[in-house]
Amino acid sequence: MRAVVIESPGGIDALDVRSDYPVPPTPPPGHALVKNEYAGLNFIDTYHRGGLYPRECPFVLGQEGGGTIVSMSPEGGDAFGLKEGDRVVYGAFGSYAEYTLVPVDKLVPVPDGLDIGTAVACMTQGLTAHYLSSSVGAGLAKRGDWVLVYGVGSGTGQWTAQMARLRGYKVIGTTSRCKVEKYNDPKDAASAFGCDKLIVLENAPGKSYAAYDSVDVVAEVMEATNGRGCKLVIDGIGRSTYDISLKCVAKLGLYVSFGNASGAVPAFPVLRLHPKSAYMTRPKLNDYVATREELLARAEEVFGWVREGKLNVLVDKVFPLDEVAAGHQYLEDGKSKGKILFKV
Repeated sequence: MRAVVIESPGGIDALDVRSDYPVPPTPPPGHALVKNEYAGLNFIDTYHRGGLYPRECPFVLGQEGGGTIVSMSPEGGDAFGLKEGDRVVYGAFGSYAEYTLVPVDKLVPVPDGLDIGTAVACMTQGLTAHYLSSSVGAGLAKRGDWVLVYGVGSGTGQWTAQMARLRGYKVIGTTSRCKVEKYNDPKDAASAFGCDKLIVLENAPGKSYAAYDSVDVVAEVMEATNGRGCKLVIDGIGRSTYDISLKCVAKLGLYVSFGNASGAVPAFPVLRLHPKSAYMTRPKLNDYVATREELLARAEEVFGWVREGKLNVLVDKVFPLDEVAAGHQYLEDGKSKGKILFKV
């Protein structure tokens, strides 16, 4: 089968597209074999590829996909109401391949009326945005509080801003100038991205992602919040924004660092949290979908919002799996304006 294999960590040249990779064996107990139609591309794939998040090599890249169950262990789907032929999406390693062996309890049925590509787009980014907007700040932020979300013009930030607004928060978003060029009025862009206030930054030289030193984000945030700052600061950028985030968080607020798009956040003194009695967390999705009940509850709410038209799901690009290198380059150059998928 075709699969994208990492023999050793590295840059884009570490992506090895093979046509003769062995098809996974007969599913062991508790597993199903899924014939993939799409695999999703996420920044975490670049962390696995490059070794920031170490994996044992060699391995098939990817951790998000969707397709059809072609076989499962005899007792596999009985407890979960699944069967061969069902359309499913999942978050599990090895999705950059024609076939993936997936634990049955990680499979999410795709509801009628929702296409597989959209359902795959809902998984890693949609579920991450769901826990970021509903669970991480629970008890610290309430309806009407200000929330700062970076990168609302694409990816997880785009989902998170919309969901935070559905939860009743007031949202400040940041994005690069190239992500708003198609809008005639900045207010139209803010509305499309789910923001009450949108901070537009210049593009980094020669790139499509934002230069966070091009605008005084702290001043903009403080002006919007009457000097109080934001109860939640949801930061998937990392190295380029952590200092801004610490300055923008409100008293008794929470700085949520969930990604490393610009590089990992360096160590900093915990005393920096002291002036505002602020909190910080570094969460990951797996801990917020640790049980099947939680996985399905989050997925069903996200799917429901999509079907009701409450969430704007933008699939920006679909690359053939053979063009995996072009997909990774597109993401890392900051060109994406929505979800990136690979057609398997």
